[in-house]
Amino acid sequence: MTALNKKTVDDLKVKGQKVLVRCDFNVPLKNGVITDENRIVAALPTIKKLIADGAQVILCSHLGKPKGEPKPELSLAPVAKRLSELLGQEVVFAADDNVVGDNAKAAVAAMKDGDVVLLQNTRYRAEETKNGEAFSKELGSLADIFVNDAFGAAHRAHCSTVGVVSYVKEAAVGYLIEKELKYLGGAVENPVRPFVTILGGAKVADKLTVIENLLNKADTLIIGGGMSYTFLAAKGYGVGTSLLDSEKIDYCADMLKKAEEKGVKILLPVDCVIAKNFPDPIDADIDTQVVDADKIPADSMSLDIGPKTAEMFADAVKSAKTVVWNGPMGVFENPTLAKGTIAVAKSLAETDAVTIIGGGDSAAAVNTRGFGDKMSHISTGGGASLEFLEGTELPGIAAGDNQ
Repeated sequence: MTALNKKTVDDLKVKGQKVLVRCDFNVPLKNGVITDENRIVAALPTIKKLIADGAQVILCSHLGKPKGEPKPELSLAPVAKRLSELLGQEVVFAADDNVVGDNAKAAVAAMKDGDVVLLQNTRYRAEETKNGEAFSKELGSLADIFVNDAFGAAHRAHCSTVGVVSYVKEAAVGYLIEKELKYLGGAVENPVRPFVTILGGAKVADKLTVIENLLNKADTLIIGGGMSYTFLAAKGYGVGTSLLDSEKIDYCADMLKKAEEKGVKILLPVDCVIAKNFPDPIDADIDTQVVDADKIPADSMSLDIGPKTAEMFADAVKSAKTVVWNGPMGVFENPTLAKGTIAVAKSLAETDAVTIIGGGDSAAAVNTRGFGDKMSHISTGGGASLEFLEGTELPGIAAGDNQ
C-alpha cells in the first residue's frame, strides 16, 4: 500500500468547500497544558494548504480515552488555543459534549473561506470506537470533503477515520499520511539495500507478525530489548530472571531457523547489562554489571544491551542503505539503562542511510536525545507503524478514494 494510488490534498478542489480533517491531536496534557506539541505541528502543513486554497476547514480528533463520556480534562480546548497561535488566526472551538451539537452546527454554518473550526473530542461519543452509523453520518453532515491526516489512528476503523467516508463526496489523505506511506511503504515494499531492521521493546508476542514479514524483506534483523531474551533462550542460553515469553521459545527457534534458510542475518545481544532487580522507581539509581549474553546468572536480569552488542549493532547500521527501528534496547527511561538505546540512536544519526523510526518509545528516545533532526522520518503512529510493518492494510487509509 503506497500513497501513489490514494487521492491526496493536492488532488482536491476545495475553494468554498467544507472540508473535515481528521487530525491526531492526541497530545500529552498536564494540568490543561500541552507538554509535547509534535503532533499538532505535524498537522500544520495539511491545514495550511487547505486554508490557502480557500477551504472551510473543520478539524476533529480524539484525545486520550474518555470511553464515550465527556471528561473536562480530555477536552480539546487547549489544542484550539495552541492551534490559533500556530496558525496566526482564530480557531473556533465547538464545545459540544456530543461533538456535533448546536455549537458545532452554528460555527460551521457561519464559516467563510479560510476559517477553521475544531470539534470536541470524538471519543466523547461511545459510537466513535464502534464505527457507529449515526455518529458517522453526523460528522459527514458537516462537510463536503473528508481528509484523513491522522496516521496514529489509521489502524482503527472508527467513525472519524472510516465511517464518515460514506457520507461525503470525496475522501483523501493529508500530507502527513502521504509522508508516512512514502517512507514506511517504501521501506516495506521496495527498500534500497542493504535493508536493516531493528526491533526492540518488551514482548515477542507484540511483534510476531512483524518478525515474520520482515524475514521476507530485510537483509539483517537486529533484535534487542526485552524480546531478545526469548530468542537467547531459544538458543539454549539461561536468561536468569530476565523478561521471558516461555510460550514463544519454540517460535523464536523456528524464526532463527527460517532466517538461516533465507540467508537473513539475525543479530542478538552478545553481552548484557544486568542487575539483581528491576529499578523502582523506574529512574532510580541501580547497581549493574556487564556479562556475556550466555552467562546471565540465575538470580539476575538483563535490562539493556552491553557495549559489545551496541558496537555490533552500530556496525550493521553503518553499511545499511535503509534502516527501520521500532522499540528500545533496554529500560531506556532509566539513565543507567539507556546506554544501549542511545548508542543505536547515535548510530542511526551518523549513517547516510534512509532512517525510519517507527513511533512510540523509539521516537521518544530519538527526540529526547536530540537526534530527531538527523532521522529521515519519525513516524507519528506507534501502533499504526507496527501494523504497517506487519503488512496489514490500515482501514483509515484503505477507506480513502483511489486516484
